Amino acid sequence: MKAFVHEYGELKVKDMETPTAGEGQVVVALKVAGLNRRDLYIPNRRGEDKEALILGSDGAGIIESIGKGVQNVKEGDEVIINPGLRWYDNSDAPPAEFDILGMPDHGTFGEKIVISSEQVEQKPSHLSWEEAGVLALSALTGYRALFTKGQIKEGETVFIPGAGSGVSTYLISFAKNVGARVIVTSRSEEKLEKAKALGADVVLLDSEDWVKQLENETVDLVIDSVGRATFKRSLDVLKKGGRMVIFGATTEDTIDFDLRSFFYGQYQLFGSTMGSRQELRALLDHMKNFDMHPIVDKTFTIDNMQEAFDYLEVNKQFGKIAIKL
Repeated sequence: MKAFVHEYGELKVKDMETPTAGEGQVVVALKVAGLNRRDLYIPNRRGEDKEALILGSDGAGIIESIGKGVQNVKEGDEVIINPGLRWYDNSDAPPAEFDILGMPDHGTFGEKIVISSEQVEQKPSHLSWEEAGVLALSALTGYRALFTKGQIKEGETVFIPGAGSGVSTYLISFAKNVGARVIVTSRSEEKLEKAKALGADVVLLDSEDWVKQLENETVDLVIDSVGRATFKRSLDVLKKGGRMVIFGATTEDTIDFDLRSFFYGQYQLFGSTMGSRQELRALLDHMKNFDMHPIVDKTFTIDNMQEAFDYLEVNKQFGKIAIKL
């Protein structure tokens, strides 16, 4: 089968062995996969001495075959892949056996994937293949950050730096669905216009003075994935006693900040990563209830994957990038 792999330091399309379903497993013939920023980082993490690994965490397709003992799905079912491996019930942190699909396990950038039947969920019927294929990783990350960790409530205000990422687009929609007020920032005026069209109440350029512009706002919750470039600025707009959730660091990982002002301000800081199957099922119900659709910015094919990687690298997208398989 055709797949996009990282092999001995190279990214390339390669013919890989067609998988078969073992006990408790299913083979999914993938229709669409989703490209995530995580896929950009894996080649550097693996180095140049590793055999071929199929990249990709997100995907959707049709159950082609099932292994012995599988009862939760059947051949012909339309499903999405849950990329959060072996994290079933909601918990304060993932279990020790948790991994994200796409390393070390073969991922979704191939025509087929074999995976535990516990890692697939029925595709929501109101979603297209492109929408379903880009859904799980970013939406689940946003859902846990906003609801489980951030505890957003109707009437509260959430501040989201970095509008335009896949997770940010989900966060805007989730928050508006439950009656929250949304403030977003970006370097791009075009992305801010799109965020406003999606439902954001206030949009700010990164070059603006956020504290001054928001002097009449009360920010209850900050959800930040940018890291060093925005951490202090985001904390400055958060109300005393407010909540801050961090789920990524697309700039630098390490920061310095004033501990004394932090504890005097009684701020609450939470880390968040991905989410459990329980949360994934809750977000799927949420999307059905609100007829919510992922924002798909652009679709590529497996044969022009390098173009898709380059497109994500320069951060041009608003929403998700889909890969047709």
